[in-house]
Amino acid sequence: QVQLVESGGGLVQAGESLRLSCEASGSISSFTAMDWYRQAAGEQREWVGGVSRIGIRNYSDAVKGRFTISRDNAKNTLYLQMNSLKPEDTAVYYCKTRLYGADYWGRGTQVTVSS
Repeated sequence: QVQLVESGGGLVQAGESLRLSCEASGSISSFTAMDWYRQAAGEQREWVGGVSRIGIRNYSDAVKGRFTISRDNAKNTLYLQMNSLKPEDTAVYYCKTRLYGADYWGRGTQVTVSS
């Protein structure tokens, strides 16, 4: 069983930064792959980026060069540093992991970027 809790969302202006956190508890280790997703109002959920079991990070083209994923294994926490935010980054951001064939999602944190 895994629990994921996102935090750090808020309202910012275009060009500003935010750092989201995803605190994990349960059967999770530093070797567990984790991902960030986002879902804008009226849109499908989309993948933002992730870190693989061996620490390789990948990002969607929409955020590459602006967002950075990191993790603090001692705190079981995944981070998403978001710089140069744009209004189109407005969405609910979720973290997700997959263990033993089951997907686990947090409840999300709202990010709103005003122009």
